[in-house]
Amino acid sequence: MVKIVWTEQAIQDLNDLAEYIANDSQRYAELTVEKLFYSVDVLELYPKTGKKVPEFNDNSLRQLIVGNYRIIYLLVDVQRIDILTVHNCARLLSNINLSKK
Repeated sequence: MVKIVWTEQAIQDLNDLAEYIANDSQRYAELTVEKLFYSVDVLELYPKTGKKVPEFNDNSLRQLIVGNYRIIYLLVDVQRIDILTVHNCARLLSNINLSKK
């Protein structure tokens, strides 16, 4: 089974998202973040479930689409996946830095 590691950037993205949504609904913010956080569990058994990120020519950089959000992750090796960012689908991905730590 693959180990999933959430980067500081991805955790910050979830926190920012929760704050933004909580301005309208605390409960919906909690549900959305929970759904995004647990949606990556499928990667433990099926790490290549996500599609390649079209903006980058890199087979190890993949994404899961969950609602209006892209969860961008890196296949570090056969035993580890790093969640790099959680990004709104409406925003351009090229405006952020996907550092491979």
